[in-house]
Amino acid sequence: MVFKLLVVDPDACTGCRVCELVCSFYHTKEFNPERSRIRIIKDDSMGINVPMVCQQCEKPLCVEACPVEAIQKDEQTGVVTINEEKCIGCKLCVLACPFGGTSIDPELGLAIKCDLCGGDPQCAKYCITKAISYVEPGRVGYLLKKKGAERLAELIKIVLGEKI
Repeated sequence: MVFKLLVVDPDACTGCRVCELVCSFYHTKEFNPERSRIRIIKDDSMGINVPMVCQQCEKPLCVEACPVEAIQKDEQTGVVTINEEKCIGCKLCVLACPFGGTSIDPELGLAIKCDLCGGDPQCAKYCITKAISYVEPGRVGYLLKKKGAERLAELIKIVLGEKI
């Protein structure tokens, strides 16, 4: 089975954080944004809301950084997952990810990241504004993802106060 791509459109994000809630509920059976695999970075003064989620990289730095091989990429689907039984909570994957796609579960102390909900990402399913969508990995999907990544980089620079 080949998975689709999660595409983020920061311009469409209202910062409602429904994606964080449905993600945490799907994975932990509790509505707790701190346990979500997607995070909304907000800058209310600038009116910016940026959904940050694992990009399922072709060459994931988190996999390379993990000293115990708890993070693996499925070469068939392209999905990068974390084996909680192997994870030691060292946080090297968090430091390695340039997109902020990996975080630490505050209750377990272990690394967590988007696993595309087994092929049915809840964040995309429940995103009212369609700021998060799950698309076929054809040319259109890649172009949308590229546009979203470029816009995401621009917004991060704005939030950090850097000139574009």
